[in-house]
Amino acid sequence: MSDADPADLLPNDRVKQAALDGEVTQLHRGNRYGDAGDTFEIDGVAFELTEVTERKLGDMTDEDAKREGSPSLSAYKERMVRAHGGNFEWDDDADVVRHRFERVE
Repeated sequence: MSDADPADLLPNDRVKQAALDGEVTQLHRGNRYGDAGDTFEIDGVAFELTEVTERKLGDMTDEDAKREGSPSLSAYKERMVRAHGGNFEWDDDADVVRHRFERVE
């Protein structure tokens, strides 16, 4: 077990705040930013990575989107296009890494 850098895993202040509020409990990223059991802190609050899984972007479900703070997979896809300045094309075969985490009490 080691410390993960939240600046690597959580891309911006909005996502960090959503994690603190419990609205975001996982993130899909293009790279691996830790392993299960790794911990990180946001504003003094500890979190633990509970699962880190390699998968395809097309494996994402509505439940995954909800865990990432979107109401549905279609809303998540729209958010990704906006977040990348319109330069994002959804590719079901793209490799991604799902990072699930929870607050450590």
